[in-house]
Amino acid sequence: MKNDSRFRDAPGAAARTMRLCLDGRWLTARAGESVAAALLAQDGAATRSTPVSGAGRTPFCMMGVCFDCLVTIDGRQNQQACMTEVRDGMVVERQQGARRTAAAS
Repeated sequence: MKNDSRFRDAPGAAARTMRLCLDGRWLTARAGESVAAALLAQDGAATRSTPVSGAGRTPFCMMGVCFDCLVTIDGRQNQQACMTEVRDGMVVERQQGARRTAAAS
């Protein structure tokens, strides 16, 4: 099922010149925006699933309080997408369930 973003670009908005890879798919973003904003602008789909029920979670507060936007960025788990600025070429993965540990790998 394809999710369409509810976010639209304002007239005259800066061009999307940054590229990031989300789950193997290349997306574009604006310099200076957060990873969460870039992901919401693409499709608004969940950024992670909860370890208990598997329910999808997506950015909520956009200021680092709720932790619903946790993703893996460049191999580092549990990164707050709303507090991380997009960098060209970064690799982002949605987190599925509980975080992996070295013993569980």
